[in-house]
Amino acid sequence: MNIIMLGAQGTGKGTVAGLISGEIGIPQISTGDIFRKNISEQTPLGIEADKYISKGNLVPDEITVPMVKDRLTWEDAKNGVILDGFPRTIEQAEKLDEILAEKGEKVDLVINLTTPKEEIIDRMLTRRVCTNQECKATYNIKLHPPVKEGICDKCGAPLKQRADDSDPEAIKRRLEIYEEKTSPLVQYYEKQGVLRTETVSLSINRMGKDVATDIVKEIRGK
Repeated sequence: MNIIMLGAQGTGKGTVAGLISGEIGIPQISTGDIFRKNISEQTPLGIEADKYISKGNLVPDEITVPMVKDRLTWEDAKNGVILDGFPRTIEQAEKLDEILAEKGEKVDLVINLTTPKEEIIDRMLTRRVCTNQECKATYNIKLHPPVKEGICDKCGAPLKQRADDSDPEAIKRRLEIYEEKTSPLVQYYEKQGVLRTETVSLSINRMGKDVATDIVKEIRGK
């Protein structure tokens, strides 16, 4: 099964994707994680990607698409994947359709998460991530803090705040880019009949884990 996560930054895409991945046994593929790893290691790809990410802009398709296509050929992706952070544009969605069609596959489910903008900004300012690239656990110092401050519950590595999560203005800019570039994907996948929209918000007492639980139940029931 091939699943796509849609939603602005801070809506909990990574949380939902990670929970579903753990339950049904297909890998969660996050372009953001791959970019951050390359940036920290100062690879040629990372250096190029950082020029865009540091300004809150999207990384061009000529860098992103070949990377995703290669990742989909890995052994762990043979039974499907959960894509988190790709596609971000209609052009990328069309490329993904072509890549999957070459394998005799298609997009089976698109999960679109929505959250009020003020709540997103607060979540991102209070988000912390594990520095261990093999773990990558995510916490929120308000909603889901680690047991020991600054330390990952799962692996014991230090937690950090991503550089692009520390500036409210950069966050607002990223949300604007999302509205401009990525929102049309909702209509694209709605027309394909594979879209499922879920609101994740404290105001309605429904969080990412609740969404993931319901979706896993439905997948297993098919």
